[in-house]
Amino acid sequence: MADQQADALSLDEVVEFTSGLIRIDTTNRGGGDCRERPAAEYAAERLAGAGLEPLLLERTPGRTNVVARIEGTDPSADALLVHGHLDVVPAEAADWRVHPFSGEVRDGVVWGRGAVDMKNMDAMILAVARSWARQGVRPRRDLVIAFTADEEASAEDGSGFLADRHPELFEGCTEGIGESGAFTFHDGSGREIYPIAAGERGTGWLKLTARGRAGHGSKVNRENAVTRLAAAVARIGEHEWPLRLTPTVRAALTELAALYGIDTDFKDVDRLLDKLGPAAALVEATVRNSANPTMVEAGYKLNVIPGEAVAYVDGRCLAGAEEEFTATLDELTGPDVQWEFTHREVALEAPVDTPLFAKMRAAVEEFAPGGHVVPYCMSGGTDAKQFSRLGITGYGFSPLKLPAGLDYQALFHGVDERVPVAALQFGVRVLDRFLRTA
Repeated sequence: MADQQADALSLDEVVEFTSGLIRIDTTNRGGGDCRERPAAEYAAERLAGAGLEPLLLERTPGRTNVVARIEGTDPSADALLVHGHLDVVPAEAADWRVHPFSGEVRDGVVWGRGAVDMKNMDAMILAVARSWARQGVRPRRDLVIAFTADEEASAEDGSGFLADRHPELFEGCTEGIGESGAFTFHDGSGREIYPIAAGERGTGWLKLTARGRAGHGSKVNRENAVTRLAAAVARIGEHEWPLRLTPTVRAALTELAALYGIDTDFKDVDRLLDKLGPAAALVEATVRNSANPTMVEAGYKLNVIPGEAVAYVDGRCLAGAEEEFTATLDELTGPDVQWEFTHREVALEAPVDTPLFAKMRAAVEEFAPGGHVVPYCMSGGTDAKQFSRLGITGYGFSPLKLPAGLDYQALFHGVDERVPVAALQFGVRVLDRFLRTA
């Protein structure tokens, strides 16, 4: 099996499938405003073409998930989950150079919403499964393939629904891979770094509510709800969170420091980050908790002081720092503003000294021999959070070899999202090699 590799047709299919999925508008505006079913049917049809028996599962009509299993050759081995989500965030066509739902292939690049987040990985999974069917390949361990709805909102109709209502479909799964990792990070000095995610900060989306005394805008009002809310929002936005290093972040700093020949000084992490230069971007957002105000709602007329004002905050929390997060929010909001979680998910930590991580590293290095693989912690979250309820240890591994000058991180939820054809084909080769040996 070691001398086999993804066939030539899979290298064409990954481009076709990425483009085809992008053309299916699965915009998730939140609040249930999304319909993934056409994309789910597209994926299921191609899995069926590979001889698999995909299941289409819904909690809410139109919010469709797909699950299929590829049987391995070793029935005693634990199963591996391979997952990707089908929904995407909104895109304003007027802001884009190429229509975000065209899936156009131009000058060797596939354009559109979902090109990197994450219909590219969905297409890679489909291409590898079909390549194996043509070649008669079976993996060592069972692979459970899951394409999910609702990742870009609460995951209640997606991975949360699957974990809570259909755990039997993931029987035997102990580890999983999904977004986002094994992409090329260019440090500006010629090095190519490939970070593989082995952790995620927890999600804490907050609603702040300030109440006061409604009244005329021309009168003195010491109980102004807008003023109270604005003061709390300013305190939260300006707060300097203390350093908190998780095992994954320590491992990332250790390997990056070794790569650059820098002493690892955990007593002065900010100075260490300065020495890492551009590569610090892989770590700097995950050495602390964070809370960023994002939305404010108050009032209905300029000359009326409202009795209530509301704000929303995107909070992210490191593993082991949850109590500190909530205590700090209590302090920053103060006595006149109440806060609550509107959505909350756990932080994740995954070991990096495992055979699975070593196999991910080896697969990347085989096809990017000059690259340097390092672990890292994601600043945001993925469906791995919900699948962790089933005891599945999650990693971010959706390989892409990207050219210098293409800012991968900026493309997530950004304008002109796109992915080079060569990057997709690299991803198929790496994913194929990894899944054969995993």
